[in-house]
Amino acid sequence: MTSPTARRAAMAWRPPLFLLMPLAALWPAVAHAQAHAQAGLYWAAALHGWLAAMLALMATVVGLVSSLHHRERPASFLVGMMLSWVVLRATAAPGAAGLRPLLMTLLVLCGVQFLLRQMNWKRSWIDHALLIQCLVVPASLLLGGGQVGILGTVWHAVLSLELVAAMGWSLWLRRLRLQASPDETQSRELRLMAALLLPTMLALLAEMGLSGVSETLWFTASPWLGLLLPLLMLALGLQLVNQVAHARVEAEKRVATVEQRVAERIAEVERSHSQLAEQKLEQVTERERKRIAADLHDDLGAKLLTIVHTSESDRISTLAREALEEMRLSVRGLTGKPVHLIDALGDWRAEVVSRLGQANILAEWKSPAEDIEHTFQARSYVQTTRILRESVSNIIKHSGATNATISSAFQDGDFVLTIQDNGQGIPSELDGRLDRGHGMASMKSRAKQMHGQCLVESGPGWGTVIRLTIPL
Repeated sequence: MTSPTARRAAMAWRPPLFLLMPLAALWPAVAHAQAHAQAGLYWAAALHGWLAAMLALMATVVGLVSSLHHRERPASFLVGMMLSWVVLRATAAPGAAGLRPLLMTLLVLCGVQFLLRQMNWKRSWIDHALLIQCLVVPASLLLGGGQVGILGTVWHAVLSLELVAAMGWSLWLRRLRLQASPDETQSRELRLMAALLLPTMLALLAEMGLSGVSETLWFTASPWLGLLLPLLMLALGLQLVNQVAHARVEAEKRVATVEQRVAERIAEVERSHSQLAEQKLEQVTERERKRIAADLHDDLGAKLLTIVHTSESDRISTLAREALEEMRLSVRGLTGKPVHLIDALGDWRAEVVSRLGQANILAEWKSPAEDIEHTFQARSYVQTTRILRESVSNIIKHSGATNATISSAFQDGDFVLTIQDNGQGIPSELDGRLDRGHGMASMKSRAKQMHGQCLVESGPGWGTVIRLTIPL
C-alpha cells in the first residue's frame, strides 16, 4: 500500500490542469500539419521517381544523338549528369549514404563540363581540378571513417556552389557572345537559358541556406527544391533534341536548295551544249550549202547557160532559161544570206509584171505605203518566190483573166502578199478540193514551212484571190 505521505508527494508533482488545456487544444493542428507534411513528402517522392524514369529515357535519346552527331559530343556530359542523378536518387536508402558524395561529385563534373563546353569554353586546369576532386572526395570520407556526417555536408555545399558557379559563368559567356554579335536567335537562347538556370541556381542556394538555418525546414523544403535540378536536365535534353531536329530541317532545306541549283546548272549546261551543237551543225550545214551552191553555179549553171545561147530550138532555149532561173533561186536560198524585203519586192515586181505583160494581162502592183526596213531569211525568200511564180503561172495558164492585182502590206508583224485576178475562177468540179488543183497543195506546204499560211478564195465567174501571210 502506498503511504499517505507518498500519495501527497505524487499529487504535488502532477501538472496543473490549466496548463494541459492549451496543449490539448493545439494537438489537432499539430497532427494536421504533420499529416500535410507527410502528404507533401509523398508527392515530392513520387515526382522524383517519375523524373528519374524520364531522365533515364532522355539520357538514352541524348546518348544516341551525341554518338551519331560529332558536333553534339559535349552532350555526353549531359548524359553522365542525368545518369548520376538517377543513381543518386536510387541511393536514397540509409545504407547507401556513403555513395552520395561520390555520385554528387560525378554529377558536378559532368554538369560543369557540359555547361562550359556548350559555350566552347574549355580550360585544362578545370578538367584536372574536377578529376582530382573525384579522387579527393571519397578519399577524405574514407579517412574520416566512412561516416558522412559534417564532412559530407561540407562537400555537398562545395559541390553545389561549383555547379551554381558553372551555371552563372555559362550565362555570362552567353551574354558576352550576344554583345559581340547581336542576333535574335542568340538573344532568344539567352532568355531561355536564363529562365532555366536562374531558378535552379536559386534552389541550390536556398537548399544550402535552409540546411544551416533549420533542419526541420530543410527536411520539408528540400524534396521540392531538389526537383528543379532534374527538371533543368530534362529541359536541356529537350532543347538539345529540338536543336538537332531544327538542324535536320535546315540541312534538308540546304540540300534542296543545292539540288535545285545543281539542276539549274545542269539545265544551263545542257542548253549551252545544245546551242553549241546547233551552232556547230549550222556551221557544217552552211559550209555544205555553200559548197553545193558553188557546184551548181559553176557546173550546172554554166551548162544551162550554154544551152540557152547555143540551142536552135526556142522551146529548149526557153526551158533552159527557166531552169537557169530556178537554179539561181535555189543557189540564193542555199547561201543563207538574208534578203532585204525592199530588194525582194523589186525582183518580184519586175518578174511578175514582165510575165503577165507577155501574156497580155494587165498587172497592177501595190507596194506598202510605209518605209520598208525588214529582211527576209534566204529560205523564206525562195519559198515566197516560188509561191508567187506558181500563182502567176495559174493566172496565165488557167484563169483567162485580163487583169491581175498584186499587193503587199504589213499587219501585226506579218507580211501579207495578196494575188487577185478577174478570171473565171477555179472550176466547179474542184469545189471543196482546192488543195488538189493548180499546185495549191504545194503552195500551202511552202507557206507552212515558213510558219505562215496560204488562203485561197475562188468561185466561178468572179476570179481567184490568194492571200499569203508570213511572220517576219
